[in-house]
Amino acid sequence: MRQYLYHARQWPAPRQVMKVRQFRYRAQITLDPVEPRPGALHPPARQYPSHTRALMIAALPLRADGGPARLLPAEIWWDGDEPLRPGDHATVTARVSDDHADAYLDAGERFTLWSGGEVGHGTIYRRVFTDYGPS
Repeated sequence: MRQYLYHARQWPAPRQVMKVRQFRYRAQITLDPVEPRPGALHPPARQYPSHTRALMIAALPLRADGGPARLLPAEIWWDGDEPLRPGDHATVTARVSDDHADAYLDAGERFTLWSGGEVGHGTIYRRVFTDYGPS
């Protein structure tokens, strides 16, 4: 009897889709005014359109022993068509894409807005719930 050897072909593993938890918060934010630089005619005109991903949220853990601050990726938007500029105040919605955001953000918590450096600050005033439960 003749034996045949079948070699199992090594196929690449199927791609895994990793789902990151998203949380939504309502917050009051203020963008820091930009100080004029010596010798410059005008301060830099940094502006952020609604639905920006150019800002990240830097927050301390809710528990004192929770570790260092964390940068949380976010999409931030507001009602209105005008972009936010340095010195502006706004009520915004922030969708934070991080599995551990709830360990850093909750109602009453303060945070820093980050875009290559500190550009503002804010305070969470509520977590948004959707038709499907907590976001």
